[in-house]
Amino acid sequence: MNIQENISLKSFNTFGIDVKAKSFVEITSLIQLQKILQLSAYSKRFIISGGSNMLLTKDIDALVMHINLKGINIIEENKDEVIIKVMAGENWHALVLWTLDNNYGGIENLSLIPGNTGTAPIQNIGAYGVELKDVFESCEAMNIETQELEEFSKEDCQFGYRDSVFKKSKKGQYIITSVALKLTKNNHKLLTFYGAIENELQKQAIIHPSIKNISDAVISIRQSKLPDPKELGNSGSFFKNPILSKKTFKTFQKKNPEAPFYKLDDGQFKIPAGWLIEQCGFKGKRFDDAGVHEKQALVLVNYGNASGEEIWNLALKIQAEVQKQYQIKIEPEVNVIK
Repeated sequence: MNIQENISLKSFNTFGIDVKAKSFVEITSLIQLQKILQLSAYSKRFIISGGSNMLLTKDIDALVMHINLKGINIIEENKDEVIIKVMAGENWHALVLWTLDNNYGGIENLSLIPGNTGTAPIQNIGAYGVELKDVFESCEAMNIETQELEEFSKEDCQFGYRDSVFKKSKKGQYIITSVALKLTKNNHKLLTFYGAIENELQKQAIIHPSIKNISDAVISIRQSKLPDPKELGNSGSFFKNPILSKKTFKTFQKKNPEAPFYKLDDGQFKIPAGWLIEQCGFKGKRFDDAGVHEKQALVLVNYGNASGEEIWNLALKIQAEVQKQYQIKIEPEVNVIK
């Protein structure tokens, strides 16, 4: 167990923010995780995994625990379905590619989402008509207080739009160590209607797509709009798409008939936050080294040396302008550490 002091976290967050951890340790086994949690000298802790859904605005005065648990195993299967157990430190996109290699369907629409698998249930990650909850079977998480592993079912997780029990009543109480997913082995349910997937498939003259074709289409779309965090610091979509009640939506649409929207099953309406931000004139704007991406207004970027505080101040400016122009409050999807 190698606990280091005064370590830069620049390479451990996709925004590339250069803040320091008072102490740092990499966790590669469940036994190691238990032992670390039992150390009374390190009662202040901060959990980090892929670092893809956070904005660090200050140094971390705590023991930063980098969860790097590895492994993918089949735990149950029949002729139609397979349940796989994925350890928390596995890269999400690498997992998607692994499922495609094995012809397991269900998460192809979630290709190229940054981050690691352990944080996927916290956010209930989603893209192009699919959410994690659609394939989620269960997850195991270590109780920080007791150091015991507990299992959470889909119902236990209380999934919502980019939300779960781990962001609400169980926040800060557990560390997710593995996730179990139920995937299809044949008769895959293909979702191509959302976003530009159908157009991308048509461009490639694909009439009967495979799960690999859908993944390739999603990757192509995302790469055309979203910057690679290795080249330009970012955390993907910074804001959630706001959801409006039927009454509020009618008022909004009357004033903005050209606005895109998605009708949800519960009768509410989702408005693309990126469209709102773009209409407010922020797309492609740069404020020193903090900016809004030129191809996707939903993505805030670090052009090199922006501090977390500078990026957060830009987010607040965007939030205020959208509120002023549209009377809609857009909430951060990214976990802002202040």
